[in-house]
Amino acid sequence: MEAVKQSLGLSTYLETDYAAAVTAVTAALKEEGFGVLTEIDVKATLKKKIDVDFRPYVILGACNPPLAHKALSAAAEVGLLLPCNVVVAEEEDGRIWVSAINPEIMMSMVDDPQLEAVACDARARLERAINSLK
Repeated sequence: MEAVKQSLGLSTYLETDYAAAVTAVTAALKEEGFGVLTEIDVKATLKKKIDVDFRPYVILGACNPPLAHKALSAAAEVGLLLPCNVVVAEEEDGRIWVSAINPEIMMSMVDDPQLEAVACDARARLERAINSLK
């Protein structure tokens, strides 16, 4: 499936179960040089903190260390925008939605031309990861 390009994210739907999707997304990110630094289980967190039932939904904080280093070297405040978030969520109809932040949109918040190349590279990598999912 080709990624559906949205203003904020690079998204697609998977026809698999939720746990398999999280594993597949993590592997696809790794192929593009991203490690998962954080994993926020939104469903479990909402249940624990406010006793609300929510659909399976995880936010993966993905980081490509060479790209992060380039971005942080160009503008220290970029750290406020890192890591790149990737969401894996189960829709009501059982489909699995995957979406990665569009780094070009993220980096446009910082007025620094050096970040354009880093953002473009990060977007290409995330887009390849999303498009590699079947």
